[in-house]
Amino acid sequence: MTSKINFVRSLMKAPLLANVPKHIDHFSKFSPSPLSMKQFLDFGSTNPCERTSFVFLRQELPVRLSNIMKELNLLPDRLLATPSIQLVQNWYIQSLMEILEFLDKNPDDQRVLKTFVEVLEAVRNRHNEVVPTMAQGVIEYRDTFGQPDTVTYHNIQYFLDRFYTSRISIRMLINQHTLIFSGTTNPAHPNSIGCIDSMCDVTEVARDAYESAKLLCEQYYLGAPELELTQINASNIREPIQITYIPSHLYHMLFELFKNAMRATIENHEASSFLPPIKVMIALGGEDLSITMSDRGGGVPFRKTECLFSYMYSTAPRPCIGDKYRAPLAGFGYGLPISRLYARYFQGDLQLYSMEGYGTETVIHLKALSTDSVERLPVFNKTALRHYKLSLEADDWCIPSKEPLDLAAYHADK
Repeated sequence: MTSKINFVRSLMKAPLLANVPKHIDHFSKFSPSPLSMKQFLDFGSTNPCERTSFVFLRQELPVRLSNIMKELNLLPDRLLATPSIQLVQNWYIQSLMEILEFLDKNPDDQRVLKTFVEVLEAVRNRHNEVVPTMAQGVIEYRDTFGQPDTVTYHNIQYFLDRFYTSRISIRMLINQHTLIFSGTTNPAHPNSIGCIDSMCDVTEVARDAYESAKLLCEQYYLGAPELELTQINASNIREPIQITYIPSHLYHMLFELFKNAMRATIENHEASSFLPPIKVMIALGGEDLSITMSDRGGGVPFRKTECLFSYMYSTAPRPCIGDKYRAPLAGFGYGLPISRLYARYFQGDLQLYSMEGYGTETVIHLKALSTDSVERLPVFNKTALRHYKLSLEADDWCIPSKEPLDLAAYHADK
């Protein structure tokens, strides 16, 4: 891992590295500019101007990168010192410096525009392994120093939510530019503009995600629960349920939920010859698109529900980095929290309701209208800074003891 870091550093000249803190300080003073799904579509649908996109991105990408890099430096020193976090930090520095080189380039030069696309593609590829590498850094920290205290745990959880949201948004901008201006089309989604499908068939994506999860489940367990899917289009019951959305984001969320539901169902019915089906309901209203997924996987205790969205909790065995035969991120515990970030990115949400002893129902809420689907972006400011300076204070509610109280002994002492 150390050799990788040294290799990354060797790619950047010392004078450039010396200016990195100055550049980060400068661009982090600006707030990111959130875009709506409609704005993405409007720009990409009618003679998109590559020059306009180039001028916007060469300013916006450094702002988004610098805002989150400023927060990265606020993590505990011991966590920042892990080889994996060092590697991620160097990836971000290299990407920032490569984009900054275009600040003084002529936007009317076609060669500049072509090179910019190539650089963006290189940045995107460089950051492909950011999620598992960051996860590995947290594991390295925890293995060396043990489970973090409450304040450190809060800071890591708060940061990772914002860090991964920022990453989603940066990839969104890069994908839109590179797909539109490299002439790449997606035959599976002919109505796509970049990575956005203006007529995303939600039912079709749900079935695709189920089939992929079923294939994976059958490889591990030699069986899988069936799918029962129903849909309601409130405005027109005969019309398919279609919204303006990013099929890959929706697929990611549903695939993760299907994996969890299948695993829980099979493990909860090991002694039974019958596997209860996974039930999915898709409903489209005037403002919201909602997807509920219900399983009979036994559920989890109520007190553990929020743990399922923690980056330091997983019910699966820890994975090996580079294990190509394991389900993506299985064991890191990142499936649910990152799926929730995808839902929230365009002002939706993902909520989980569990009945211990029975099963779990998960609900994805998305905006039905492209005008309401606006990026939810982290910004580095005094409010964010206060979260990292949080001190542990006494709770203003009584905290129950972990051990049952011996009332007879208690009253005898009195």
